[in-house]
Amino acid sequence: MAMLDTVQPHSQPQAGAQSHLAQEFVETLRLAMPMMLTQLGQIAMITSDLALIGRLGEDAVAAAALAHTVYFVSFTFGLGLMAAVSPLAAQAFGAGDVRRIRLSLRVGLWVALLISLPMMASPLYGERILIALGQAPHSAGLAQRYLNGLAWGIAPALGFIALRSMMSAVNRPQAPLWITLAAIPANFVLVYCLIHGLFGLPELGLFGAGLATTLVNLGTFIAALAIAAWRRPFADYHPLAHLWRIDWPLMRQLIVIGAPISFSLLLEYGLFSSAALLMGLISTAALAAHQIALQVTAVLFMVPLGIGMAATVRVGHAYGRNEPAGVRRAGLVAAVLGIAFVAGLTVAIILGRYELGRLFLGSSEASAPTVELTATLLLVGATFFIADALQTIMGGALRGINDTRMTLVFAAIGYWCVGFPIAWALAFHAGLGAVGVWIGLSIGSFVYAGLLILRFRMLTHKIAG
Repeated sequence: MAMLDTVQPHSQPQAGAQSHLAQEFVETLRLAMPMMLTQLGQIAMITSDLALIGRLGEDAVAAAALAHTVYFVSFTFGLGLMAAVSPLAAQAFGAGDVRRIRLSLRVGLWVALLISLPMMASPLYGERILIALGQAPHSAGLAQRYLNGLAWGIAPALGFIALRSMMSAVNRPQAPLWITLAAIPANFVLVYCLIHGLFGLPELGLFGAGLATTLVNLGTFIAALAIAAWRRPFADYHPLAHLWRIDWPLMRQLIVIGAPISFSLLLEYGLFSSAALLMGLISTAALAAHQIALQVTAVLFMVPLGIGMAATVRVGHAYGRNEPAGVRRAGLVAAVLGIAFVAGLTVAIILGRYELGRLFLGSSEASAPTVELTATLLLVGATFFIADALQTIMGGALRGINDTRMTLVFAAIGYWCVGFPIAWALAFHAGLGAVGVWIGLSIGSFVYAGLLILRFRMLTHKIAG
């Protein structure tokens, strides 16, 4: 009984609907804040890597961009599968099932290991892939050097995500945050030293940058594994006990839940990659403005992403307790929190849109037209930010009740049946250019978000009935 007490979620107050909502707001925010900061820490590491690589010259930066394109297509598939650990562990936590928490993590770690081996093929053959896609051999060769260092970090990176998902599912998201915060300066120093060969280390250039990232991934994984094994409350679940035993039915369930998430992420990634190609057809300035606006969006996206992860956990807890009202409440609160946060940030971006453009492009007269276009895209993007936040949060809520297959269908409809054709038509047939592309992205995201909201309402009514 003592162990069961450690895994029971916080008891819900009985003072009425308002007190339920108030506690749900507090619990969701308490979960979401460390998750947001952890994601921002990941962005900080990627940004610092690119800044250090930039000292090697423009060719190195271009090669790193190509390398990331190859790497993230592969990594995104594993990321979706690891996302399935969170709802499985959260539902087990809600039900007070210690064994299933342990099994959820175990199958997540096994899947991370097994899929990382074929996933490494894409980065290790990145040069051939890039040349086949029409990239210059010199740039493809430089990208391969970076990928040769990056590829080996896939397994520990996925393992860390599985551990982080389990920790968040049991209401302890702080440990991954502290690990990530410690990794940021360690990553910066290691990347710099291996690029330039300082303190007796070899000078490895782009390969050194990739290798440093792999070593940091390994370090974060080992740190999370040690905390899970030896620190309470995680140690109470004996997460590494009988690690060699694979629960095949649970692994199948993880794949059934996670594979649609992976393909949904790939559809989204493909849309934004295609949007960049459309911008390239318009003009170089359009492509530059798009990339800057998209980078701002990526940072902003970490806020609803953290709330969406918290929604998965909170909905999963209620679903595990067999509490339909709690499922609806968790989804509603997460959506309201997301809209409130993103609306405030959107206002700040609109007010500072010219300053953001100048931050990337400078204040010279030559860059003024691109700064103007960047500011315009950020203004158009105001609606896109809110739509993107809603689809992320409602997708997270649906994961909490293991509903991911329709999410994939909705992603295909919203992004590719609606968003991309509208972006193409407005850009090239209505004469709106880059602005038309972003209007298409916004409309597609709103359609996707609307379908997810309707799906969540329908399923919660079905669960309650």
